[in-house]
Amino acid sequence: MAKNKMTGAENRSRAAEVYKRLRKAYPKARCTLNFETPLELLVATILAAQCTDERVNIVTESLFKKYRKPQDYFNAPIPQLEEEIRSCGFYRMKARSIVKTCRTMLDLFGGQVPNTMEGLLKLNGVGRKTANVILGECYHTAGIIVDTHCRRLSNRLAFSKHIDPDKIEQDLMKLVPREDWTMFSHSLVFHGRTICEARAPKCSQCCVADLCPFPKSAEGKRIAR
Repeated sequence: MAKNKMTGAENRSRAAEVYKRLRKAYPKARCTLNFETPLELLVATILAAQCTDERVNIVTESLFKKYRKPQDYFNAPIPQLEEEIRSCGFYRMKARSIVKTCRTMLDLFGGQVPNTMEGLLKLNGVGRKTANVILGECYHTAGIIVDTHCRRLSNRLAFSKHIDPDKIEQDLMKLVPREDWTMFSHSLVFHGRTICEARAPKCSQCCVADLCPFPKSAEGKRIAR
């Protein structure tokens, strides 16, 4: 990736313009997992690892009608829960993660999903990405959500040179006002899914192409990286 020679102020200004354009392009950008409670979002994010949100939403439509409290998941026979989430992939690992997470909530948090980063990180399988999703969507605490799309776009836009999600999060926090953290993340995700794809980015259709420092080929496509 080309070395970013912009000052911090210039990068913050560029990030603000990127966000402005993406918000205009994706006014309905949001978390695309279906949920009504913090517990439902927590379970959905665990299921979403290496799986599409669309598939997760199909599975949770019936799952959430049956399992309404942490105790319900904790009491469920593991083979039964595995079968119910099988189509999300890695179902054995995910079933055990859900049960362990619910056990921790019952033991440490009175059966409630914690509303702080510190508390959420005590749950099995919950990292900063998942914690920031829950904090932003359920507890109105803004956070940078670094998923695969956010990571890719942050690198391509030269907002971060890192691959490690935690370091990317710290870089973006310096560029984006706190109140915009959650929606900035969602906007990057929508753009990554729609235009700035991993293998074949549609640069000719990109609303922030002139703000992106990555080199282009003669055909207007990004040079493979």
